[in-house]
Amino acid sequence: MERWDRVGRCAGYGAALAMSPYLLIKVSWVVGSLLGLAPIGEGFNLAGWVLLNTVTIGMAGIGITLALALVRPWGMRIPGWLVAFCAWTGAGFLVSILPYAVLSTVLDAGRGGATNSGGDDSAMPGWEGALIQFSFVGMGLGLALALPAYLRRRWPEAFTARVGDGNRTAVPWAAAVAAVVGLAWAYWAVGGTLGVAHPAHRDTHGYLLTGVGALWALAGSAAVWILTRQRPTRGPHRLLLTLGWLGSGSLFAWSGWKLPFTLFVAMAHPNDATLPENLAVAAVLHLAAVVAGVGMLRSLVGSRSRTPAGTSPTSLHTSELG
Repeated sequence: MERWDRVGRCAGYGAALAMSPYLLIKVSWVVGSLLGLAPIGEGFNLAGWVLLNTVTIGMAGIGITLALALVRPWGMRIPGWLVAFCAWTGAGFLVSILPYAVLSTVLDAGRGGATNSGGDDSAMPGWEGALIQFSFVGMGLGLALALPAYLRRRWPEAFTARVGDGNRTAVPWAAAVAAVVGLAWAYWAVGGTLGVAHPAHRDTHGYLLTGVGALWALAGSAAVWILTRQRPTRGPHRLLLTLGWLGSGSLFAWSGWKLPFTLFVAMAHPNDATLPENLAVAAVLHLAAVVAGVGMLRSLVGSRSRTPAGTSPTSLHTSELG
């Protein structure tokens, strides 16, 4: 087993292990609230609290199963599109959480550690919050490493060509759209006010999360841009594929849930939810991000069917796994 595959397998097991504390904490919250031994989160009744945490228990279970599917033999028998889509979306969510969680913790510590704000802070001890953050960070890191290794085992032909090999098209429109979205978010992250309707509602955490999203959008766009060049180069093919997958996944996952929320705020005008950005501008950017993410994914998936001249997919698969 070569180093790349070994790292991916360890990362998959590590991701499953890292998510276990989150799963156990959520189970304890549900059981404790039903037995009257644990408090209910602020703003919830018993039924709503149990339902919310039951859903997150299911999501954690799916995450653990997905991490194991990326490293266990039975994971190769699951329909490839299902595993790849779930891992792509999950990694897209979590790779943005990683730098945000670390940097926001550092910033909060620098301001004296004042982090007690939120709906359930009164019901969550500090050690539980630390374990939950560890679970998300560990799952994000694990999927970011295990997913490319799984894809390489299942579709080795996508990882054997040099950058620019095969009958590829010109720079895809999706990479260009992602670059525009990333630049717009980067502009907001550094304090730009064009397209911002409520500047007073902006805070450090909002700037930071927007900046992380911009970083992944630009990194994924650049990776797909380079991968679709027609002139062959001996570029870092594995690194570019990884950045392309994670960048496109981040665009699709985050904007995929922000777009419905933005539309809800625009139509319902709830009193307790005000977004800093102009809602029309934000909705257009999120829609563009979702479309760009899907387009970049199609570009990356399409490349896996192209093999170097004179080499069959079967022989590649045998040589890579042997």
